Amino acid sequence: MTAFLTIAVLVFLGAAIYQMTKIFELSQAGKQQDQIANDKDNRVNGYLMFGFLIFIYGLAIFSFVKYSKVLLPVAASEHGSEYDLLMLVSFVIILIAMVVVQALLHYYAFKYRGQAGVKALYYADNSKLELLWTGIPVIVLAVLILWGLYTWSEIMDVNNDDDPIVVELYAQQFNWTARYAGEDNVLGDANVRLIDIDRANILGVDESDSYAADDIVVKELHLPVGRKVNFKMRSQDVLHSAYMPHFRAQMNCVPGMITEFSFTPTLTTAEMRAQKDVQAKVARTNKIRGERAARGEENSDPWEFDYILLCNKICGKSHYNMQMKIIVEDEASYNKWLASQKTFGQQMAAN
Repeated sequence: MTAFLTIAVLVFLGAAIYQMTKIFELSQAGKQQDQIANDKDNRVNGYLMFGFLIFIYGLAIFSFVKYSKVLLPVAASEHGSEYDLLMLVSFVIILIAMVVVQALLHYYAFKYRGQAGVKALYYADNSKLELLWTGIPVIVLAVLILWGLYTWSEIMDVNNDDDPIVVELYAQQFNWTARYAGEDNVLGDANVRLIDIDRANILGVDESDSYAADDIVVKELHLPVGRKVNFKMRSQDVLHSAYMPHFRAQMNCVPGMITEFSFTPTLTTAEMRAQKDVQAKVARTNKIRGERAARGEENSDPWEFDYILLCNKICGKSHYNMQMKIIVEDEASYNKWLASQKTFGQQMAAN
């Protein structure tokens, strides 16, 4: 595939250079050349338009078949199905519009090609056509926009209904830290000016705030399945973006302010590992790693699926490696894990 793309780029580059050369020649004064297209030229160009139409249709089909596996993975949150439906409908409408418009464009380019003795007829306007090709897109876009706004409002309705767990995601170049609100389910105050590396207060949590004592600071995110989670997000340095693709969740982490996002996980890590498409991806990845191992290269260990938190804003040289493992489990396992973690008060007492 890389070789094909390289050849295609070289061909298009050559064509562009050729066209630029022709333009330069035509711009030179005193050169008399017969550059008027005849019927044969126009007919050839018309057929080439049909050839290009077949090419772009073929490229679209190839892309769907070959690369559909790199689209969004299985949704693992309650709002994910609505999000995916909106995206699917948008894709279908775009595909239909592309197929119809490109077919008409290339057909008319051939049908009304220049011919000797045939004079083009100019229409100043056509009210019916104007209404048709303006009204239909306006209606379709209005429906999509209203649907999108409704979906966005539903997803972004971060509230305390359904007894949510409160978790802070703290971003800094180039790692994530999570802070759980503890038994009182209220996060203690924090400020970057209070960061004290010597005492392991890496988030700048206010030690004088009584709500902070039972907070739990960890480097691995655990979530209970079927339980709503309200995320509070901060950044220490530059603009980051907390991106959890399986949960259809993304929110910027902005220095100096707190942003929020909320979702309810619906599939545990174990259940996701049982999904057919996940198993297929694991098999493909392990096959590639096995081939690398046979060549004496790195990354030879078998790979197993895990949810992951990524940074989706280019934030520096190690942006690609800014990630955190997420484990979704049943509530009993989650409570057991949470109980085994030291609270912020205990960590400060130890330091």
